[in-house]
Amino acid sequence: MKCLRSLYMARLFPAVPAGEDVLDFQLNEEQQHLRKSVREFAEREILPHVMTWDEAGDFPLETVKELGKLGLMGTVFPAEYGGAGMGYVEYVTAIEELSRVDGSVGIIVAAHTSLCSNHIFLAGNEEQKRKYIPRLATGDFIGAWGLTEPGSGSDAGSARMTAVRHKDSWVLNGTKTFCTNGHYADVVVVIAVTDRTAHTHGLTAFVVEKGTPGFRPGKKENKLGLRASDTAELIFEDCAVPTANLLGVEGQGFVDAMRVLDGGRISIAALSLGMAQGAYEAALKYSKQRRQFGKSISEFQAIQWKLADMATEIEAARLLTLRAASMKDAGQKTTLESSMAKLYASEVAVRCANEGVQIHGGYGFIKDYPAEKFYRDVKLCTIGEGTSEIQRMVIARQLLKD
Repeated sequence: MKCLRSLYMARLFPAVPAGEDVLDFQLNEEQQHLRKSVREFAEREILPHVMTWDEAGDFPLETVKELGKLGLMGTVFPAEYGGAGMGYVEYVTAIEELSRVDGSVGIIVAAHTSLCSNHIFLAGNEEQKRKYIPRLATGDFIGAWGLTEPGSGSDAGSARMTAVRHKDSWVLNGTKTFCTNGHYADVVVVIAVTDRTAHTHGLTAFVVEKGTPGFRPGKKENKLGLRASDTAELIFEDCAVPTANLLGVEGQGFVDAMRVLDGGRISIAALSLGMAQGAYEAALKYSKQRRQFGKSISEFQAIQWKLADMATEIEAARLLTLRAASMKDAGQKTTLESSMAKLYASEVAVRCANEGVQIHGGYGFIKDYPAEKFYRDVKLCTIGEGTSEIQRMVIARQLLKD
């Protein structure tokens, strides 16, 4: 497979010559090559192991490292930092294709890239970016991100984990939960309270490296779906990190986290889109093979309408996702568009997975067919990086701004 690091960044919506008013919603040649390459890799290197990894809850470390060698762990970062030098359109295309085969691999790459690595890239100083981004972008390091705590989920401002200044270090105490890649992360970015009186303006981000005394991964969660991805607690007990590991500006951790989530929600939209596409393709294939009453079930109008609705909603979700990605590449604010894409794509994925099981009938309820795994996996997309309810709040707030 051609190393994707050699592909240059290209826009989804190229400039239209004067006098023309046609919008081009197609991927360009390089982006189509990327899609084809990632699809071939996923079907060759991931598909044969999907159920084995899922049943055992095995983290596919070797495959993740291979993705790093191909440039897929640092898609959106400049070549000067070891990245592939591409954009969000290419990034979401890659996440979609990985997730079409296995959402677990998709979310591993998404959390590593758009949360941990991107937080360092967006808020870090030059020294921090030079130190961490090249190793993260190449997959030499795996990244994790910690915002959620046992007592603070959607209300991130109620975080309890503290960071107290002590001489030339910050001492961290507390627990983060639901951290993707937690047990395998070489670098984690966590948000802690540095000023209790300032509420969200008293939160600060820190970079913590694996092996730092006082830091350890805790419980590994036993999950409904996406079981090959690692979801863990991160525990900090008098964990001292150098002052140089403060990420961004003291008290601006929450603000930066919200910026990070604008991009992260695009990746969850892509994750959703990929699994919706996989569920649809599995249902379409099965409907042509399964015969009842003397003909394939795809000839029944009830099944045809289900397939038509699935295909239509997937295309609508894809356009929302690519719009947000294209705006991100253009340097525009995407808070509204990211939340719209994440909300719609995640709920489409749930509906498509549900219909996929229904089309399979009894076979959709057993593990010999992919329908049941998509059904289990997609639900996380309506929860992670802001629930559907939070997305509606974000969207409404943006719509009602003066």
